[in-house]
Amino acid sequence: MAARIRTMAAMRFLRRVRDDLSTGENLELYVTALLSLTLAVLGVFDVADGKVLAAATLATLALLAGSLLGSRRQIATLAAQIRESRSGAPSAAEFFTADKPEVREQVRTARDIRIVGITLARTLRNLVDELEHRALAGAVVKVALIDPLSTAPAEAARRSTIANRPEVYENRLRPSIDLLKELVERPGVDGRVEVRFLPFVPAHGVILLDPGRSNGIIYVDLYSHSSASGDAVFALKPGRDGPWYEHFQAEFERVWESGRPADAGDGFPDAR
Repeated sequence: MAARIRTMAAMRFLRRVRDDLSTGENLELYVTALLSLTLAVLGVFDVADGKVLAAATLATLALLAGSLLGSRRQIATLAAQIRESRSGAPSAAEFFTADKPEVREQVRTARDIRIVGITLARTLRNLVDELEHRALAGAVVKVALIDPLSTAPAEAARRSTIANRPEVYENRLRPSIDLLKELVERPGVDGRVEVRFLPFVPAHGVILLDPGRSNGIIYVDLYSHSSASGDAVFALKPGRDGPWYEHFQAEFERVWESGRPADAGDGFPDAR
């Protein structure tokens, strides 16, 4: 058993050496070790005289000192980078993104899904299958978007690049509402999907996934004014962004309470 353990340890060591040599890592340490071993063998068998051994020993020590100096510089550089990242604010490129690339996978495991947006045309088109699967699995889904019967479509148009065409937003709302109707009426959903209409344009879009849990996440879309260049997105997590995470969690509740439940007049089942 002991021999087997030693053999496995030796194999791990050889693999580590092979990996280091293939990537150029720690070459100076291996050279130092090889020189030291060579000097020891030469000294034991009296192959080289004292002067040669002394000179070779000094060269080995110089190589080792250079290796240690390089390591210290790397450590000092890394420490400085860590201090800078902790003391300074992150750049906008590090904080904001242009999209939410992982949201679909995150929705697939969420049990509490809350969404606020203007028309949510792209969001619902991309996520409707996952929302249906989660609702059928027992998850709660809450969706709020602007009210087509209010002045919100006209307000949204004024903030966009098509200021005088509110009908565009009315048209964008129709497929979103149709998708939500199908989702609400899906057999097995049993009232776990709630829809509300907002009489105003929300200041930002949000997607909250399991916001009350330690692994929850909130995505915030900062809507642009009269621009088609896209919106800035940032993500919040409870353990990292405590107060701001709680702020946007409460913001959803305030927006939700301001909306009216979708009912039979909108083509939905009466709110329960």
